[in-house]
Amino acid sequence: MTEILAQEAAAGDISRGARVVDHPAWPQLKNAVEEIRPWQSKDGSIDFEAEGAPSLQVVVRMLDQVIAALEKLSPLLPHDADYHTALVADLRRWADGSFGVPDFLDSLLAFQPAANRVDGLQHLAVFPMYTQNGNPDRNLEAVVLRMVWPEWLAELERTRYDNPLFCGITFEDFTAGYDTNSAVFFPETIAVREAPERFSWGGIFCDREAARFRVVTEAAVDLLSVGLPDDVREMIADQSRGQQAFVLWDMIHDRTHSHGDLPFDPFMIKQRQPFWMYGLEELRCDLTAFREAVKLEADGVTQGRDVQYAILFDRMFRFPVTGERVRNYDGLGGQLLFAYLHKHDVVRWTDNTLRIDWERAPEVTNQLCGEIEDLYRAGIDRPKLVHWFAAYDLVSTYLAPHPGSRWAKGPDALDLSLPPRKLVDDVLPDEFPLSMFYEALSKKLKKVIASTKGITAAGPVTGAGPEPVAA
Repeated sequence: MTEILAQEAAAGDISRGARVVDHPAWPQLKNAVEEIRPWQSKDGSIDFEAEGAPSLQVVVRMLDQVIAALEKLSPLLPHDADYHTALVADLRRWADGSFGVPDFLDSLLAFQPAANRVDGLQHLAVFPMYTQNGNPDRNLEAVVLRMVWPEWLAELERTRYDNPLFCGITFEDFTAGYDTNSAVFFPETIAVREAPERFSWGGIFCDREAARFRVVTEAAVDLLSVGLPDDVREMIADQSRGQQAFVLWDMIHDRTHSHGDLPFDPFMIKQRQPFWMYGLEELRCDLTAFREAVKLEADGVTQGRDVQYAILFDRMFRFPVTGERVRNYDGLGGQLLFAYLHKHDVVRWTDNTLRIDWERAPEVTNQLCGEIEDLYRAGIDRPKLVHWFAAYDLVSTYLAPHPGSRWAKGPDALDLSLPPRKLVDDVLPDEFPLSMFYEALSKKLKKVIASTKGITAAGPVTGAGPEPVAA
């Protein structure tokens, strides 16, 4: 029944024409959630004995406002009817338990956005959750989002990049946990009594990624006097093209975690490994997306070329200088890509100008992808610790380790009687510090990067855009 309602909603333009955020009940729901959030502890519970804590009656009254607003908004979203019913039950059970550690497993299992990927379809989600790269606490959050699933993307997923759980999404509005750098909506972040056997969806906000990319890239290009081809400059100036590039990049990246020669669990769930292992895995997935984008461009898919530049610029300009330097694995991947391209003379920093050999960039970038894949293939036959050292050797070939690093001194500097997970304690927080080039760039881009906190595209975006021109 839910699927039929969703199809009717899409066909009748119910969810597209009536924006949830325009309904007077949305600010009521949002404001009530914002009232509850500061009362919560890190695990999502409310300690009524804490100084300044509200009374139980006050919190119940505020939660009733959340439920009342939700029940007014739910008819706009018939495809989410089962989820909203389960959500109300979970909210009331939380209140009945005096707002202890929340458990929203039932509503999580009822929320199935990947089961009906219709371009422009809205969803209203309320969960106790942390927001990755945003708020580390499991606060109650509310977010209204739209599915990004244009026909050209659906066709590529059907024919080349099967990824049935992936959801490209854009923001409509959100509570404070998303007024951050978080650009993902993952079920793993939601407070539940036990993790499901498998998750059934994962969402990435391509509007935030594209908007952030455009701001930082434009600033970096100006600072470094990078000469851009006309079509690349046009892509950086175009939010719609940026979103199309990122949703395609994300779809290919996401599926790559479970494809290829994998010597370990690609998601590294419940594993403790040195952060360069995470950095290499994320970079491998990005470089695989780059390689596929080269193929797509050759096949006449116009978004393929944009994906290549989005990966190059985001990885080289934003990733290395964003966030803290404590085990910053995404930053490490960006440093490695830049250093590799520099060593192979694809990028040159001379006369205060960054020059890029646009013709050789695809070939050499794919070459780095090949080196990481060779590392993975050989890793299948190695013990874990030997594989970690092999990965360290690959990274340290292009990036200088910290002079105080024990790992850089080799196995003799470590207590090999300890299990591998204990040796992770000997990894420095910043095992591969920024180069002088990136130290200078970081200072100049610091304010620009900070300005992208909470950024989204302006106005409603459905993910529609020019169709790819296929050969």
